[in-house]
Amino acid sequence: MGELVIVTVGVLLLTLVTAIWIYNRLVADRNQVLASWSDIDVQLMRRHELVPQLVNTVKAYASHEKATMTAVTELRARSDAAEHLPDKAALESALHNAVQKLIVVAEDYPDLKADLNFRQLQSELTDIENHIQYARRFYNGAVRILNTRIQSFPHLLLAKPLGFKPAEFFEVSDAAARAAPTLDLH
Repeated sequence: MGELVIVTVGVLLLTLVTAIWIYNRLVADRNQVLASWSDIDVQLMRRHELVPQLVNTVKAYASHEKATMTAVTELRARSDAAEHLPDKAALESALHNAVQKLIVVAEDYPDLKADLNFRQLQSELTDIENHIQYARRFYNGAVRILNTRIQSFPHLLLAKPLGFKPAEFFEVSDAAARAAPTLDLH
């Protein structure tokens, strides 16, 4: 009888330790997703801070490109207000495309292309876009790990009852944004 009690206590203790270990892994994964989203958010804020400067610089040279500049400004404001990740991702993709269009517009203005402020803004935007791309890949990797754990045995036994939910990927849903850009070298 004493051996049965020891075995039962051992099994219960092992089960408890395993449950704690699984819970801690899920918490760590969820926190990694939140931290990596924060990294994306920081880069998006950096881009949003540069957009008005870029618009003002281009505005000084290309006042008749008002529609493009207005679109960039509006997309920035809508993205700032977006709370749901798929909406934010779509708006950020559209903002990226609009900023790229604004830079292409600048190609038609040799004085603007030569402007030191514009070149610096263009360089900073390129750097930020690279950081955003890296942060998105890292975030999506963290989401993949969390979602896999939540859906895998034995983690799913604790994940659902404890309120762990799958995270959403930061995806580009716009088919045009996924397409490779065409270059006209003439």
